[in-house]
Amino acid sequence: MAGGFVGGHGGAAPERAKASAPLPQEARGDTSIQMADNSFSDGVPAESVEAANNADSAEKLTDQVMQNPQVLAALQERLDNVSHTPSSYIETLPKAVKRRINALKQLQVRCAHIEAKFYEEVHDLERKYAALYQPLFDKRREFITGDVEPTDAESEWHSENEEEDKLAGDVKNKVVIAEKEAATEEVDPKGIPEFWFTIFRNVDMLSELVQEYDEPILKHLQDIKVKFSDPGQPMSFVLEFHFEPNDYFSNPVLTKTYKMKSEPDKADPFSFEGPEIVDCDGCTIDWKKGKNVTVKTIKKKQKHKGRGTVRTITKQVPNESFFNFFSPLKASGDGESLDEDSEFTLASDFEIGHFFRERIVPRAVLYFTGEAIEDDDNFEEGEEGEEEELEGDEEGEDEDGTEVNPEKEASQPAECKQQ
Repeated sequence: MAGGFVGGHGGAAPERAKASAPLPQEARGDTSIQMADNSFSDGVPAESVEAANNADSAEKLTDQVMQNPQVLAALQERLDNVSHTPSSYIETLPKAVKRRINALKQLQVRCAHIEAKFYEEVHDLERKYAALYQPLFDKRREFITGDVEPTDAESEWHSENEEEDKLAGDVKNKVVIAEKEAATEEVDPKGIPEFWFTIFRNVDMLSELVQEYDEPILKHLQDIKVKFSDPGQPMSFVLEFHFEPNDYFSNPVLTKTYKMKSEPDKADPFSFEGPEIVDCDGCTIDWKKGKNVTVKTIKKKQKHKGRGTVRTITKQVPNESFFNFFSPLKASGDGESLDEDSEFTLASDFEIGHFFRERIVPRAVLYFTGEAIEDDDNFEEGEEGEEEELEGDEEGEDEDGTEVNPEKEASQPAECKQQ
């Protein structure tokens, strides 16, 4: 019933309802009798009497309907939504005011272009400080690989809970003695074994990409570096994955280049929120014979149509693997659009690249120990709490349960580094 009264704008809906509402059967019968009795009385035409009676009955019916609380609530909600939307308010403004608003939008576009220049300078600043970080990251690699042993001063670390961790004197002495005895029997491993592989296992975003047959390969990973584009070149960064010699591929370094853009979109300049990754390139992995984990071999039987003979053929098909990371999808170009699954896959790839650059590489030891993961979890819990509160106000929205096809064809990647 409510739908018939809230189809229009403002207060006009009830008026239309009065004119179009049907009359009860009793009302129609009474009216016809009155028409027969009064068609010639006092010189009033029958049509006028009928119109007056119809209007009176329609008004009574409308009054009855409008007393329904559900109808009134639905009508009020619709009127509130219509009358308070920003677009509807803007439409009511005089032309002179709209003209000034358009001028403000032009100023906003100019602000977006200035902001884009700001982020370009931030990228230059990142490049400058990356050069300052690199000697520390180089030393980190030496400690991890065991090429250099840290000094006592370099390896000293005081826990925040140092007082709680102190043992009683006699107990502590016993522990020291036990450690010395164990040290005589314990084999001292070189460096920090499986440092980067442990990070992959600890971080959910990465562990989801790693298959069981990827693990022996990732144990050979010695370092991950971030390289920024040179001054004057288009904004980008390169992830370099350095591997020790292994039985799987001959490349010492696998690379992934992320291309960025820091300029407002001409079609939608107000959507600009800073630099964004717009495309990425991988590299060709020189797999050793029989070691390519990104494909698998299947056997398929074929029957000859004429002779009826059957033969068995082998065929290689794509296989899920972390190393597909180096054969990414290409962003759409020339106005072409990707399907929903491909868009999701590409967005996930960009997110992972950004996570390596911003979090994993700068804070590797904290992801190895798990301390950074705890910090990330605490941050995400706060965000989820806000989302739940918002979802409570928008219970009618559907969730998108789209699944991603992991076996999309990738474009031919660039060559990996040979060093």
